[in-house]
Amino acid sequence: MSASNNEPWTQDVEYTRYTLWFIYACIIYSIIGFSWGALMGGISEFRHFVDHRLHGDLIVRAHTHVNLLGWVEMAIFGAVYYIIPRLVKRPIYSMRLVKVHFWMHNFGLIGMVVFFTIAGVAGGSASVHLPPDEVEVIVKPFLATMGIFGTIVLLANFVWAFNLFRTCAGWQRG
Repeated sequence: MSASNNEPWTQDVEYTRYTLWFIYACIIYSIIGFSWGALMGGISEFRHFVDHRLHGDLIVRAHTHVNLLGWVEMAIFGAVYYIIPRLVKRPIYSMRLVKVHFWMHNFGLIGMVVFFTIAGVAGGSASVHLPPDEVEVIVKPFLATMGIFGTIVLLANFVWAFNLFRTCAGWQRG
């Protein structure tokens, strides 16, 4: 048997491209997340805003999601997309689903981070002059929108899980 029969991923440029894109995204998100953390820790006014203003903690949640869903999860996705075909000795079940997963996850994550941050800044700024119940009215639509983007990330993870399950199912027969 030729190498391409035993290792079908070796000839698939698209597979390699998207696997690397997950790793590149991981690197970009890690730099954003690490920088964001340094700014929150190093700039006292920023730290005070985040720690002491109503909904300022949502900015921390945005930072956390960049690190967890961006840096960590993208690294895991890239590694698993690399390892699984070699482990089960067959290509990924669907490259189309890999692409859908990549774009859905990034779109959802960026939306989550943007709306967490907007909610945190809007809530923290409004809390200076408004009572908490009025601040909630301002923040609520941003958090609802963030939830929509979070659902997109969750659906992207289901796409990933389905694709991997289909790749691995019946590996002993292959």
